[in-house]
Amino acid sequence: MSTPDHSQPDLVVVGSGFFGLTVAERCARELDLKVLVLERRDHIGGNAYSEIDPETGIEVHKYGTHLFHTSNERVWEYVNRFTDFTGYQHRVFARYQGQVYSFPMNLGLINQFFGKDLSPDEARALIAEQASEIDTAEATNLEEKAISLIGRPLYEAFVKGYTAKQWQTDPTQLSADIITRLPVRYTFDNRYFNDTHEGLPVDGYTAWLTRMADHPNIEVRLSTDWFDVQDEYKGKVPVVYTGPVDEYFGNVEGRLSWRTIDLKAETLDVDDYQGTGVVNANDEHLPYTRTLEFKHLHPERTYLPGKTIVVHEYSRFAEEGDEPYYPVNTAEDRAKLLAYRDLAKAEPMVLFGGRLGTYKYLDMHMAIGSALSMVDNKLAPHFSEGAPLTSGGVDA
Repeated sequence: MSTPDHSQPDLVVVGSGFFGLTVAERCARELDLKVLVLERRDHIGGNAYSEIDPETGIEVHKYGTHLFHTSNERVWEYVNRFTDFTGYQHRVFARYQGQVYSFPMNLGLINQFFGKDLSPDEARALIAEQASEIDTAEATNLEEKAISLIGRPLYEAFVKGYTAKQWQTDPTQLSADIITRLPVRYTFDNRYFNDTHEGLPVDGYTAWLTRMADHPNIEVRLSTDWFDVQDEYKGKVPVVYTGPVDEYFGNVEGRLSWRTIDLKAETLDVDDYQGTGVVNANDEHLPYTRTLEFKHLHPERTYLPGKTIVVHEYSRFAEEGDEPYYPVNTAEDRAKLLAYRDLAKAEPMVLFGGRLGTYKYLDMHMAIGSALSMVDNKLAPHFSEGAPLTSGGVDA
């Protein structure tokens, strides 16, 4: 009889983004498991990681602006265990042909764009008339679908150029499936999100994420690639894998396609560059998709006068070695994903989760909610009652 290896963890979590850390924290605290978190980067937190710029004191979201919002009461209660939230409400503005409009499309934008003073009913009638050019059911591509929803003038100003840059593809060549709806508000409400709860972590994202991992049962190993150490754990202890599902299987069914972003930051000698956190660049001739100014996310903080950090965001297809952000999700991708789901179901003692592991674009609150469900439905029954640990494919 072999001697049991007491040094082995009870559970290995690959990736320390919100999904992985939620699983690790719940399993350590509620199930009293020894959890090993493996993170290939030199910091925890995945793409939500932020750091204070030493020159200006501004908290920089290293992988693009992250804004927390949710209507899920369970998620809201859970995240408040680790951080307080500010009262920040996100508002976006859109620059087009020398004008700046409040966004998403609302009564203020409609009246400003058309030079009118329309009531909600009058604005609704105007957009319906313009959208009648194309029947939604007959739309064959993204451009036709968008026009059928909001009409050609608003499409050409606020969707066409931005979409072409976001996807590096003419909208007539993109699938109509990409947009299910284009929200237009017939009020002057210009809050970007409609959720019940919204705000930013008072001490920043990294402080929040660090508190989640701060438990004696959790060990976090940074700069550690799963594929370098998998032989120590695979088939020996349960694994929650939150990296790219195609990479896990050596891309045997082909690589899944993703969009990524490039962020070009500069420190400027002005107090305030654009007056708000995010301004979309809708003009097609501008190469970037939006401009971020992080100090506006925390107006309650005191900053070094006369300095700001501005980031221009560029979108492109992800290549090998890039950070994947948004699943492209073509018909070809979906066929590959079904094949990877079959492989995942057959993989013993491994669950796949998170944005990369499921090939779904998950907001932070969705990733946390999905992780809580995985703990409830898969991990707790396995560790508490001996239920078999089988993946449902690349989902929780």
